[in-house]
Amino acid sequence: MKPKDENKVCNIFQSTLKLVEAHGLAGTTMQAVAKEAELATGTLYIYFQNKEALIVELFDRCIKNSAKDYFNNYDEAKPFKIGFKTIWHNITQHRLENFEETVFIEQCFHCPFIDKQTKMEQKKTFDPLVKLMERGKAEYLVKQIDTFWLLSFLNGNINEVVKKAHYFDIELTDQVLEDNFLLCWDGLKA
Repeated sequence: MKPKDENKVCNIFQSTLKLVEAHGLAGTTMQAVAKEAELATGTLYIYFQNKEALIVELFDRCIKNSAKDYFNNYDEAKPFKIGFKTIWHNITQHRLENFEETVFIEQCFHCPFIDKQTKMEQKKTFDPLVKLMERGKAEYLVKQIDTFWLLSFLNGNINEVVKKAHYFDIELTDQVLEDNFLLCWDGLKA
């Protein structure tokens, strides 16, 4: 069996992301992905046995892509707030530049294709952020509440900034980003 053409895989993934943003995960079919990717439906099934296999593999790739960007230039040796701000900006920038991927990941957490075990395994990818928040609590720089909720607050803040910018075509200037970072920081700091 010859290896899969990585260019075709990337094309399939991009087509899937585009369709999921437009029609949702449930409204995206293998036939629609094949058409969007300009492939025969049979060719798509050579690459992915079914929709579930496609979604699971794309989810894995999106999570790894996100984590790579989230921790770009992050130095855990730097003071907490500097590290926190670096990651906040990285996450925000990644989600702005990869909005279709962001929508896809969010929808995957609500679909039956991504089981609890997969979600827990993928969660480990973001351990540097968990570790940073634990450090912030140990240094009494952030609120002394469960890290899960601190990260949920952070995630909610970033998601809303990105969604508002995307859906309302708002330019996120340096000042707007700084203001929103400070809102998040003020909500988390001790």
